Amino acid sequence: MNVSGLLDADKMLNIAREYADHWWFVLVLILLQIIMFTFALAGSFILWIAAPLYPPEIATFILAAGGTLGGISAYLFSKQLSGAWIENIEHSHIYKLLQKQHNFITLFAFRVFPAFPHSLINYSSGILKVKISHFIFAAIAGLSIKAYLYSSVIYSATSTSSSQDLLDISVYGPLLLISGPVLIYVFIKIKLTGKSE
Repeated sequence: MNVSGLLDADKMLNIAREYADHWWFVLVLILLQIIMFTFALAGSFILWIAAPLYPPEIATFILAAGGTLGGISAYLFSKQLSGAWIENIEHSHIYKLLQKQHNFITLFAFRVFPAFPHSLINYSSGILKVKISHFIFAAIAGLSIKAYLYSSVIYSATSTSSSQDLLDISVYGPLLLISGPVLIYVFIKIKLTGKSE
């Protein structure tokens, strides 16, 4: 698997297998995510290294810790962005939605939704000065749930079945059941708030 044309997950996984038994390698994977998320790179790429190597509980810790700390770093880094970057982010749908509803529930729904761009959440939240406690707790909760589900499937796929299981509704279903109603609630709340104003 090739991610963004820059990183080859198969090659990286082969290299990672040599170090997976060392305690410090967990810290390396977390640090890589922090760096990648800070600069709006595909930090979720580490899922394809951590999930096949470690049991779901450990992979979840690696992914949630790296994603949350990387999110905080991006949140803080967004204050250093130039006008052109900020303008691009301000035109995104995520930014516009967070501008209206930047509470824990909205942030959590974004985090747990399948294939959602975490960098836009991180940067938009920083630019909007979203309450940091909402940002952190939503990241921990949302990323933990998503990471555990994905890690469980990938870990079992590497030993028993195929990676096609990732496309199975049993993986995306729980994430959609959690995030779908929450996002619908947020949209209804925005519409009602808009009408009352």
